[in-house]
Amino acid sequence: MEESDTYPKEPYAAAQPSRTSSYGGSTSTTSVHVTALDGLVNVNSLFTIAVFVGLSLTTQGQHSLENPSACDAGLDVARKLLVFEVVSFSFFLFSSLVAQGLKLAINLLNSKDVDEIFRAHINLKVLRFGMLASAIGSVMGCLFLMLSMVNVIEIRLGMLSCGSKSTVRAVTSLIVLVTTALVGYISTAVYAFLH
Repeated sequence: MEESDTYPKEPYAAAQPSRTSSYGGSTSTTSVHVTALDGLVNVNSLFTIAVFVGLSLTTQGQHSLENPSACDAGLDVARKLLVFEVVSFSFFLFSSLVAQGLKLAINLLNSKDVDEIFRAHINLKVLRFGMLASAIGSVMGCLFLMLSMVNVIEIRLGMLSCGSKSTVRAVTSLIVLVTTALVGYISTAVYAFLH
């Protein structure tokens, strides 16, 4: 198929000018912010699914896979699981709503400027504060989700106090991996926030 004289082919990158936001002389790329906010909302959605999986395990009378019934988790563990899951869900919902609100503001401000469709006039302090609040909500949601997963492990594999090898290994792996990931996430977020 030949190129038309009226519509020449252009590379994708050349056809997409960068979106910038400015307020009081400072500029920042808003398309990067929108992409970051999209990623945050998507990750929070995945974690919310994990919350509902944990909520399905709060039924009464479940027995662990360990032989002694003394290692079965009691009602207090199921109650803690339910509380941690609800608090985790609340933090993820908070984080997602803040991120969606920021995205909505950026998109609405972009649509107001007919002459400069790819420029949004946004207070960068408000944008940075909102992104920080959203990141903190995600971190807190992850912490409470990790605590609830410890309770899920105790319900399914037996109490930590019984010293079951499978329970100790699962909880140790969970805590080490999630803590390491959160340290990396927090370090990156703080670095991006300060620079």
